Amino acid sequence: MGEECRCTNERCATQFPIVDGVPVLISEKTSVFTFADFTEKRKTFFDPNANGRSVRERIARLLYENSSDLKAPSALSTFARLVSTPSAMARVLIIGAGTNSEALAPLHTTASIELVATDVSLNENVSIICDGHDLPFDDETFDGVIAQGVLEHVVDPYRCVDEMHRVLRRDGIVFSETPFIQQVHGGRYDFTRFTHLGHRRLFRRFEEIESGASAGPGLALSWSYQYFLISFVSSKTLKRAMRVFGKLTSFWWKYFDPYLIDRPGALDAASALYFLGRKSDTVFSDRQLVDSYRGANQR
Repeated sequence: MGEECRCTNERCATQFPIVDGVPVLISEKTSVFTFADFTEKRKTFFDPNANGRSVRERIARLLYENSSDLKAPSALSTFARLVSTPSAMARVLIIGAGTNSEALAPLHTTASIELVATDVSLNENVSIICDGHDLPFDDETFDGVIAQGVLEHVVDPYRCVDEMHRVLRRDGIVFSETPFIQQVHGGRYDFTRFTHLGHRRLFRRFEEIESGASAGPGLALSWSYQYFLISFVSSKTLKRAMRVFGKLTSFWWKYFDPYLIDRPGALDAASALYFLGRKSDTVFSDRQLVDSYRGANQR
């Protein structure tokens, strides 16, 4: 390590460690993580000592991965268009940049967008370590914020969304994607699932641009089937065997999803949901919320 930085943000008044050139700007008072987690390179969400994907993980990914995101590429292209301006560089904050940059390809290929990649795990994609509950940035710093597959892993998603609202400039754009029907996949860092309306209420201080199912009922069924099989066994070896068997015998269910994804029933049975919105001065009321239901279970 051997380095320290002093945050110039008014919200901070302490020294922060720098690990492998990455500043660790967390608040130890509010975060579940500590400076030592990063200076000693402990496993937080991802293991910083892992050298890429293992051979086993690569083989499993070739067989079948539990993902089939049908809407995020298009929504992120819209996001990139909305935040871009001909006169200035747009700044976009990524909360939970993770280890996968493929999903953000529409942003990486837009020359007028500057990405600030943050996470609570050290990896090559991350430029700042910070916790979404207490973002170390001034008010109205960013033109856009992205949280893809993140809000299920935070203890207080409402606080994190309030922080997104705070750091966004007027009319700033937000993109969020969260699981709905997916089993626990983040171990001890996995807390919450949202319905379509639950996700919309989370972003009640934003005007909706578009929202809906991003991964469909076929994938949700596959997740449930695989975890049903895994629940019969306890050893790691048998769990891996059940997972591989489950993937090999259920991968084809996701191919129903392109047909189902825009149907009302998909909102009630989706594997994952997305929201694209614009920062607003008004609050989407709970009465408006219940009136906005678009699923198939009408009453």
